[in-house]
Amino acid sequence: MDSQTPKPSQPAPAAPHSFQVDLRGLVDLLSHHLYSSPKVYLRELLQNAVDAVTARRAEDPDAPARVRLHAGGGTLRVEDTGVGLTEEDVHQLLATIGRSSKRGDAASLESARSGFLGQFGIGLLACFLVAEEIRVVSRSARSPGSPPVEWLATDDGSYTVRTLPDEARAEPGTTVHLRARAGAGQWLEEERVLKLARDFGSLLPYDVRVNDEAVTDLPAPWDRSYQSPSTRRVALARHCRELFGFTPLDSIDLDVPVAGVRGVAYVLPAAVSPAQRAGHRVHLKGMLLTDRADELLPDWAFFVRCVLDTDTLRPTASRESLYEDETLAAVREALGERIRSWLTGLAAGDPDRLTAFLAVHHLGVKALARHDAEMLRVMLPWLPFETTDGRLSLEEFAQRHKIVHFTRTVEEYRQVSAIASAQGVGVVNGGYTYDTELVEALPSVRPGTVVAELDADVVTAHLDSVDPSVELALQPFLAAARARLDALGCDVVLRAFHPMTVPALHLDDRSARHEQARAEAEEQADDLWSGILGSLRGGAPRARLVLNHLNPLVRRLGSLTDQELVGTATESLYGQALLMAQRPLRPADTALLNRAFLGLLEWATHGGATPGDAMPGDNEEDVR
Repeated sequence: MDSQTPKPSQPAPAAPHSFQVDLRGLVDLLSHHLYSSPKVYLRELLQNAVDAVTARRAEDPDAPARVRLHAGGGTLRVEDTGVGLTEEDVHQLLATIGRSSKRGDAASLESARSGFLGQFGIGLLACFLVAEEIRVVSRSARSPGSPPVEWLATDDGSYTVRTLPDEARAEPGTTVHLRARAGAGQWLEEERVLKLARDFGSLLPYDVRVNDEAVTDLPAPWDRSYQSPSTRRVALARHCRELFGFTPLDSIDLDVPVAGVRGVAYVLPAAVSPAQRAGHRVHLKGMLLTDRADELLPDWAFFVRCVLDTDTLRPTASRESLYEDETLAAVREALGERIRSWLTGLAAGDPDRLTAFLAVHHLGVKALARHDAEMLRVMLPWLPFETTDGRLSLEEFAQRHKIVHFTRTVEEYRQVSAIASAQGVGVVNGGYTYDTELVEALPSVRPGTVVAELDADVVTAHLDSVDPSVELALQPFLAAARARLDALGCDVVLRAFHPMTVPALHLDDRSARHEQARAEAEEQADDLWSGILGSLRGGAPRARLVLNHLNPLVRRLGSLTDQELVGTATESLYGQALLMAQRPLRPADTALLNRAFLGLLEWATHGGATPGDAMPGDNEEDVR
């Protein structure tokens, strides 16, 4: 290219611009999506004041440490004796949204960063949730000769900064003035401010007061000295009532120095669902972070409510919950170990308290024991289970029986419990939450224990057979009975068993119920699905109606010769056996019960005639 050839034009450099922030929109975002309630404004004010005092004391340990709140008349004034701000600090820290004083370059602030409560720099913006105007007057302890400075901001996003005469604030520190926005005056009332300050700041390390009313209450109840263990339990029980509204069964010390945790867990006086939100209270360096920290403990520890103070856990951006990280996982494990140690301690030294606890919260301990072999071993003599011998521990039940039989469902247990007990077969009801898992784990913690699932064959095998000649004589009756129940997928067998007052026993297992459900679905399906379901038909065992030959009623029914009456009687025995086992009735079962009931009524009211036979008066000519 020669010197006469014009060079291609170069693009002009882009001019820098700044984002324009709609402060009202940002406040709306904070109030609807970040913070759960406008009340957090007071926590932010307390946090800023405490951080400022912490920063000043990092350089001057003898500096005063006070925070004073003055509320009333739709205004609030918060004064602290903290490190204060210069005019440069005000422009840098208060006028730039998102910048935190904890990340500033000032050495004094940075040196105290580990003691700060906040880490996210949202700060005073939260005050716009309740105030239309924020006025900050501050004097820096780091620049003794600098004058006080004022920062005045309104919720339209505008602010002014100016220096003030020395008399505007003689001592280092900061004063924040709020003026309530329309409709938010209740948040600045003295009673509300005092309540919120005590809720958020009762464990703060400095002297905090609202209109001369003390806010802080140190040392924390779990750190105080008491004359005796019983005095401590009474004091902690009172604290629990004030905090959570219930009198605890017991309290568990949560002093875990390696995890930076101090606190107490209160044992609930009544059973709760494992799915219920826990509502633990967590203070971070004295400031209440959240009262809904349901992620603080392992899932199995749903029987306690905790309150604790920590300096290791990280808050989320809203500072209303805990950040899930390795530190929280480690604290969760450490707190779980403390509760586990409390349980083993009760088992070793205070069986009465353990028994009282398990009477209410055995479900929580079972949840722990199913994943903790050592806990299962310790709790074997204590955890209650429903059995055919009554409510017993697995240890005691296993001592009584060579084989620990169990059912997987409450329904199966109800079918066989009375009969199995009469035959000397021990059965554990494994149908409740966690029980089957614990019974199956029994051999691993109690070597030599034999555990077996109970099914219909096992029960039938323990029932006495009837003399072959007697059963042969009853074949016509049994054949008619089987024919009537065949459509229901149920066989009929004859045995002799106690108690003799039970005329019939309905037995099945899961495979039999599965086959029954498949057959019902096949009947109701279209041709395509009926063919598919039919292909799934297998050799699953059928349910059984076991007739008790020792029962007088069954003996009398066996002498009947009328096939229709035998069928009606069999249906009645079948329905009665289902009801005794507390089985849910299918539509076909309900129809059978109705049919049998009406048939027997007809037979009884017609003087012993066979159900279905025509009787005088059954047609119009007889009526006439």
